[in-house]
Amino acid sequence: VQLQASGGGLVQAGDSLRLSCAASGRTFSSYALGWFRQAPGKEREFAAYIGRSGSTYYSDSVKGRFTISRDNAKKTVYLQMNSLKPEDTAVYYCAADRTGDGKISRYGYDYWGQGTQVTVSS
Repeated sequence: VQLQASGGGLVQAGDSLRLSCAASGRTFSSYALGWFRQAPGKEREFAAYIGRSGSTYYSDSVKGRFTISRDNAKKTVYLQMNSLKPEDTAVYYCAADRTGDGKISRYGYDYWGQGTQVTVSS
């Protein structure tokens, strides 16, 4: 499976942005998909995941502002980010988990995209 993230950019605080992650492969619908982010000098941290059943889970830092969704026909997972804050500035990575359950640990994911930069100015 190959993952290609896109949609990052430079926005102002309070703005919205939608990230996309397109996948190759025939078994996309059976995977759980996650979004992680990594700010300069910090560890890569979990943001959200969506399981193969459509169940979702968010970190406390993005809950209520970010929404993860998937379109299995398009083999794409999205991350809608609203009310962005400067502390959301990071490189955002999408990842796929073959078990389909979704995990908050980055070590539970089997495939990773290349990352897309999100910068939020104050």
